[in-house]
Amino acid sequence: MPAVYDARRAQEIIDAHLALEGALLPLLHALIEEFGFIDDTAVPQIADSLNLTRAEVHGVVTFYHDFRREPAGKHILKICRAEACQARGCESVAHHCLTDLGVDWHGTTRDGAITVEPVYCLGLCANGPAALFDEEPIAELTADKLVNVIEEANAA
Repeated sequence: MPAVYDARRAQEIIDAHLALEGALLPLLHALIEEFGFIDDTAVPQIADSLNLTRAEVHGVVTFYHDFRREPAGKHILKICRAEACQARGCESVAHHCLTDLGVDWHGTTRDGAITVEPVYCLGLCANGPAALFDEEPIAELTADKLVNVIEEANAA
């Protein structure tokens, strides 16, 4: 997946979705699939094509956490911050992780290796704290377990 936005290719994707009822969400998912993010210049392009306001498109892009607006790192770490995981210590693990990586939520490490994102329930409540690393679930998350997962990914 390229991390460079191509307006011509984006328009092809937009055009392919124009006949759909409620085309905006499937269209945004298709752009994420193609580019890995929704470029800011895509918002007016989408709005014009779907006869929506730029504010409507921007609102949808910024509301859903899966629609990132910048290229993500090579690996994506999603740490659950829902109540059950909070009760089991996720905030401490998350703080340790963010500090070690030198990023904030939604940030990507300087080397582009890892993007860290918050999520609000992964369905692993009984085994929290929980996370997803490249869509692979991690239960009973600890700072040490997370360091090992990250080190293994960087070594590969």
